[in-house]
Amino acid sequence: MEQAITDEMERLARMPVQQLRARYREVYGEDSSSGHKQHLVRRIAWRLQVLAQGDLTERAERRAREIANDADLKTQVPRVWAGSAGVSVPTSRRDRRLPVAGTVLCRRYRERTVEVKVLAEGFEYEGQRYESLSAVARAITGTRWNGLLFFGLTKRRKAKAHAGR
Repeated sequence: MEQAITDEMERLARMPVQQLRARYREVYGEDSSSGHKQHLVRRIAWRLQVLAQGDLTERAERRAREIANDADLKTQVPRVWAGSAGVSVPTSRRDRRLPVAGTVLCRRYRERTVEVKVLAEGFEYEGQRYESLSAVARAITGTRWNGLLFFGLTKRRKAKAHAGR
């Protein structure tokens, strides 16, 4: 029985979120309000263990309620924990080489002036939104470019001299 639970937990870890939500519905009899993969895996695994081996003792359940009522209880997973658990955490860190939102970047390219507006999240070129300056540069040129380099926001690094030359 214990090996079956271990095997099921390994399968859960490989399931996409949609399948995990369906499995959650099977074991709990209700939909999950969470779409967080790690949370779903842990909740389902816990429930499977409870069904196979029994629930917490009354004393342990009482202590868990006491801890849950603690006012200092965190409601979000700290970034360092989420990153170490293999969960992608969106970062809102902005590249310091980028100008502030609202700035219009201008560049002359093939006898025309190209203007790109810097947004709080992304860039706008000819009424279309782009995630990165490199995507804008590619739309303009049709080839891959480093967007910061294309718009003159950074300089090309000189190749390091090889030892012995």
